[in-house]
Amino acid sequence: MSPNGSDRSSRRPMRRKLPQVLTAGLILATATGCSYNWEDFPRLGMPTPVTEEAPRILSLWQGSWAAALITGVLVWGLILWATIFHRRSRTKVEVPPQTRYNMPIEALYTVTPLIIVSVLFYFTARDESKLLELSPKPAHTVNVVGYQWSWGFNYVEDVPGVKGDAKTDKNLAAIPDKYKDAFPANAGGVYDAGIPGTRNPQTGNPGPTLWLPKGEKVRFVLTSRDVIHSFWVVPFLMKQDVIPGHTNAFEVTPTQEGTFLGKCAELCGVDHSRMLFNVKVVSPERYQQHLKELAEKGQTGYIPSGIEQTDPARNAETNKL
Repeated sequence: MSPNGSDRSSRRPMRRKLPQVLTAGLILATATGCSYNWEDFPRLGMPTPVTEEAPRILSLWQGSWAAALITGVLVWGLILWATIFHRRSRTKVEVPPQTRYNMPIEALYTVTPLIIVSVLFYFTARDESKLLELSPKPAHTVNVVGYQWSWGFNYVEDVPGVKGDAKTDKNLAAIPDKYKDAFPANAGGVYDAGIPGTRNPQTGNPGPTLWLPKGEKVRFVLTSRDVIHSFWVVPFLMKQDVIPGHTNAFEVTPTQEGTFLGKCAELCGVDHSRMLFNVKVVSPERYQQHLKELAEKGQTGYIPSGIEQTDPARNAETNKL
């Protein structure tokens, strides 16, 4: 038998087995997905949003996936088209036509990626600006303090029976004046500070617990005592760096009560994995009661917020929000 005949005969069993292999793969894929909740599919792996701001992030995530899928389908289609219609002939041995310096194609290859990147940049910049926008007077302010290897929370609030002023408190000296301008008057405040061994008393989850009121805007002022950390509450769909010598801030309005997980999203050292915390969203009345409970425990005033900004860093930032 000729070599070509032997090749053709050896390919036939493989062609017969191909439908069986594809069928087995389809069954395997569907069987492994039986426990998947199809209601979660539109979020494409993102958790359920629990703040007013999170749906904007989810929409950007979904749009990015849609753009990536369209681009992928186009590229895969061109690859398959070239594979099928420009494959080597079995009967002819010849060099295919060579195309060089095709200006329309060259322009297409250049302009199309620029359009894709420009569109993604526009929507990202638009949403980022909106998410980092700060209101003149938020209902609540929490100074989140990152340190190796846990978190502290300064509740900048006017708690009954607690004397002090957050605007002049030396422990909050690291926070620039542009953020202090939004602090309430005579905010003696209370605090909660954790260690790696701290656990939530209700759930047993590791880390200290940050309490927030449902339906009221909260500003997080992020400061660090040592190295760069990252404040990430998973269902908020947003995280921001906690940088020594530089203060970041953003605002959220929780929309769902419950206890949610948070963690440090920046590799900050040997025990980075232990920098966990919890976020407990409750009614505004229960939130105020918790502040009073912290005061009754003697946790009044503020813990040191971190490394103070240098004068050049302060001068480089605008005094307006």
